[in-house]
Amino acid sequence: MEEVKPGDKIKISTVKEEITGVLIDNQENPEIYLIKLKSGYNIGIRKDDVLKIELIEKRKDKKEEKTERIVDKNLPKIDIIVTGGTISSKIDYETGGVKPLTKPEQLFEMYPELMEIVNIKRIVMPFTKLSENMDYLDWKAIASEVEKSLNDKNCAGVIVTHGTDTIHYTSAALSFFLRDLNKPVVLTYSQRSSDRASSDARLNLICAAKMAISDVAEVMLVGHGSSNDDFCYALRGSKVRKMHSSKRDAFKPINCKSIAKIFSDKIEMSGSYNRRNEKKVILDDKFSDKIALIKFYPGMDAEIFDYLSSRYNGIILELTGLGHVASDEARKNLLPSIKKAIDNGLVVCATCQTIYGRLNPKVYSPGRRLEKTGVIFLEDMTSETALAKLGWVLGHKDWRAKIKEKMLENFSGEINLRLEE
Repeated sequence: MEEVKPGDKIKISTVKEEITGVLIDNQENPEIYLIKLKSGYNIGIRKDDVLKIELIEKRKDKKEEKTERIVDKNLPKIDIIVTGGTISSKIDYETGGVKPLTKPEQLFEMYPELMEIVNIKRIVMPFTKLSENMDYLDWKAIASEVEKSLNDKNCAGVIVTHGTDTIHYTSAALSFFLRDLNKPVVLTYSQRSSDRASSDARLNLICAAKMAISDVAEVMLVGHGSSNDDFCYALRGSKVRKMHSSKRDAFKPINCKSIAKIFSDKIEMSGSYNRRNEKKVILDDKFSDKIALIKFYPGMDAEIFDYLSSRYNGIILELTGLGHVASDEARKNLLPSIKKAIDNGLVVCATCQTIYGRLNPKVYSPGRRLEKTGVIFLEDMTSETALAKLGWVLGHKDWRAKIKEKMLENFSGEINLRLEE
């Protein structure tokens, strides 16, 4: 059989079919030819089943590949920030799990379609982490790299690749850290690694590139809009949540419309958005990490608020219904302990456990009594966004006298005055 190497375009003949595609490096399982098809999907073929291999086109050498990162001088340039997660991982055939790519370039070599949309000006990997291992210091590191790109006149927009589990926390933090946004900031992901046949990375990256050169000056999360490879949604970074553990269309807008619906050949705008402009982006990443997110549950012990007030500066408390916790009629009335904690300096903000809808403490008397303790009701803000915002607000020491005012100020579209489906 003809000698072929990873990157070569080949045709493989088996008893059942002929398959044409690009040979992918597959050192983890030398018994399998891993082929990237024109559709973007990958397929594995056992070497024992191969009758014939034909070389169609040799891969270009490294020097040519590097110079072709700018394919068309007329295409806009973007920066890509790689942080880890499934989208920058590949299958480990020994364990059946995934492992990180060793170089960010590997991700884009697998998806040359990107180069038909944009030129990649800069690829940065500030760290490689599973998203559940991130914290506010990582949000700051990402924001710092994004700010450099946004204030570069030769950069049209930014893509940030990220793990799915906490990407909506990061998108919320960036929505506050980056003031006077002037260009698109697009976070994207995949639920399945880039070299799996069912990977959602290809469509997500292509749609992310389209939004990165759009007119939308927002922090956005872009990913599958359905379980098929037909379109993606662009969702506002402060109004999005992961709503399924494994589906490709795991992320949904909360109480609002998507910003856009992205197809292979067009973008349909569906919601309001800020437009691209000539402002200079200001990096404002002050943050206090002495915050917590807790959920009220039946039978909650009031002592938890004594503990929190002695160790934390602020908490987000997820309430039931329109905004309730156990009160006067309950065996464990929480209201006195909440008021004591607030009087001792703990900032207590409330969000809604139901996710969809908004809080309204004035409908029922328990809500009105809770409001009198000093709890700040955050309208329809998601809990994840509220946590990021609370840390950001508390990080500004000069805002101490107006924390409630700042938590209810609509900085990045995190509060909707009118709920939308």
